[in-house]
Amino acid sequence: MEHVESNQRLHRPLIELARAVGLSTSYVGQNDDYHEIEDEVLVAALKSLGFEASDASQARATLKTLQDARHRELIEPTVFMTAGEASTVPVHAGALDIPAGRIILENGEEYPRSLMPASGDGAAAYPLDDGFVVNAALELPADLPVGYHRLIVTVGEREQTSTLICAPRSIPWAVPEAQIRPWGWMAQLYSIRSRSSWGVGDFADLAQLLVQAKGQTGADFVLVNPMHAAEPVSPLTPSPYLPVSRRLVNFTYIRPQAIQEYQLLGEESFAQVKAAYEACLPLNDNPDHIDRDTMWKHKMRALWLIYKLGRSVERQREFADYVTTCGDDLEAYATWCLAYDKWGAPSEKPDSWVNRFGKDSGEIKVLREQYPDTLDFYRWMEWIATQQLDEAQRQAEHVGMRIGVMSDMAVGVHPQGAEVWWNPDRYVKGVTVGAPPDYFNQQGQNWSQPPLNPVELERTGYLSYRNMVHGMFAHAGALRIDHILGLFRLWWIPAGMSAVQGVYVNYRSEAMLGILAIEASRVNGIVVGEDLGVVPQYVADSLIRHEVLGCVVEWFEQRNGKFRAPSQWRECALASVNTHDMPPDAGYLNYEHVELHKRLGLLTGTAEDFMASAVAEQKAMMSMLVEGGFLNEDEVKNRTVGEQQIVEAQYKALTASSCKLLAAALTDGVGERRAQNQPGTNNEYPNWRIPLGDSEAKNVLLEDLFTNKRLQSLAAIMRTA
Repeated sequence: MEHVESNQRLHRPLIELARAVGLSTSYVGQNDDYHEIEDEVLVAALKSLGFEASDASQARATLKTLQDARHRELIEPTVFMTAGEASTVPVHAGALDIPAGRIILENGEEYPRSLMPASGDGAAAYPLDDGFVVNAALELPADLPVGYHRLIVTVGEREQTSTLICAPRSIPWAVPEAQIRPWGWMAQLYSIRSRSSWGVGDFADLAQLLVQAKGQTGADFVLVNPMHAAEPVSPLTPSPYLPVSRRLVNFTYIRPQAIQEYQLLGEESFAQVKAAYEACLPLNDNPDHIDRDTMWKHKMRALWLIYKLGRSVERQREFADYVTTCGDDLEAYATWCLAYDKWGAPSEKPDSWVNRFGKDSGEIKVLREQYPDTLDFYRWMEWIATQQLDEAQRQAEHVGMRIGVMSDMAVGVHPQGAEVWWNPDRYVKGVTVGAPPDYFNQQGQNWSQPPLNPVELERTGYLSYRNMVHGMFAHAGALRIDHILGLFRLWWIPAGMSAVQGVYVNYRSEAMLGILAIEASRVNGIVVGEDLGVVPQYVADSLIRHEVLGCVVEWFEQRNGKFRAPSQWRECALASVNTHDMPPDAGYLNYEHVELHKRLGLLTGTAEDFMASAVAEQKAMMSMLVEGGFLNEDEVKNRTVGEQQIVEAQYKALTASSCKLLAAALTDGVGERRAQNQPGTNNEYPNWRIPLGDSEAKNVLLEDLFTNKRLQSLAAIMRTA
């Protein structure tokens, strides 16, 4: 049965206003359960966007003001079109006015032909300011090049400029053909330490990981955790999914010895750097815990000593060029880091510096003038970090990886982070992002992150989003977009309300996917969208149309207690056995998740029921593997099948699918059982702090990783894809 809102509800002023702004006033949940959003939720969400609607009269007046404002604009602030397809752009003009238009291309040149008037959409005239506005239109040419252009429209003496985004219809599959289907490893970079690490995996380790993954297993990529910018001083947030800026890179991953100026250290400073390094070496031997804070205390001191050496004329020119290119985004992060360094961690409290001082305040100006070296140090570390990440990708390409680094883009940013503080207009205050109730979280989820402001995105031509995507593709061959449904709609939760009391707010997905297509096409990159959970059909259709790969997780490919055969999995996807929010496969098979839920008090029912469901799930998995010929039926029946055999059987099933990309977890390659992250916990479990270990939780260092017999056995299976 189709769920629809009644005509009576749809004609209420509050509902009309909400829908005009982009709020979904109803939705269908995971169990096909229909929900209409409560009035108080809509009122609060509208207020966060600057629209007052406390009663019907006010909602009606606000809607009229909004509609008037839109009709006063000649054109929308952002216009989107598909390259190779002629289209039109509506223009608000007088009944007798003839609009004219021209285009300034991204390279600064003017498109050689003026735009021709086209027929309007036939909408009725809109009364405005003692007159009427009608919808005229201009033709947009099919031969417009891909890029971000300026559209200038003139009507009489009025003129308006908008951003014109011209994007490819889809993201072309740019992976060179080969006998073996592209596959790679999934890795948490911080957890993969070498004997040369400072206690935490770093960019030099990443470069070596890529080279060895290709040379010793034939992999074409390594999918790593988000490497977005983090805090400048301890304590460092363990989660890579709560960054302070998605535009910039986490400089705590720098390897000091790989900096060019390291070779210029004098005897005294070299001894100091060596002492800092040697203080971190014991951290590599800790099999239980990644100690970022101790690492950073010593590494930051070493980096300061290297920074103070200065640079050659050529290197200083490179640094200056980098600062100029990054512009305001780098200045935002460096200034935020300086304030954090000198005034302490920002907080929600009203007297916190992040709430008292804006970027243009006198206090911030004085701080920058008082500590110019420290400010520049934070710029410099960001430069070094990007250089080392770039070098990792170059080495991957040099050894023949068809993709190289696959970077992960987090859903959002920290509410007190650099991006929100420097550009508060880009984000919406008074709401946070999360998810409505589902199978796994019956109370919904609140991720504490502020959403991007859809109105501001339109007003600025999606500039902040464009810069972020461009910056990430500058250092990677592919992007994985966490919760790609956020490009279509986000679940906003007003302050003071529960995660159940949210509302879906719609975003202009065509523009955001178009930007991904532009940036990917410029570097022959690939986009993978994490689309797990409830995915509306229009979202699934759009992702397929744009050739954005989705995600297939073998443990999730089940329905009504039965697992789907790999032959039934969708083709346009990256397939894996598990995710970072689950224990590795060996741990899952040994019911580590059941014990963890019991120990941490995360069960919503009885422990017996949870264990029974886990046993039934594994029995269903065994049935699918046996039916597919991936496991021997007699071995399963007589219980002589081993853990490694079952893990490898699941990967054999993976290779039997038609999915375009395959990924194997390094943790599954070495038999690790511990989960990297347990959703619903913070410090109750050491999330994002588990070093790579084997089946007995003993350290597996990078130098020993690819000689591991179990890992090589798994890699041999992946090479049959």
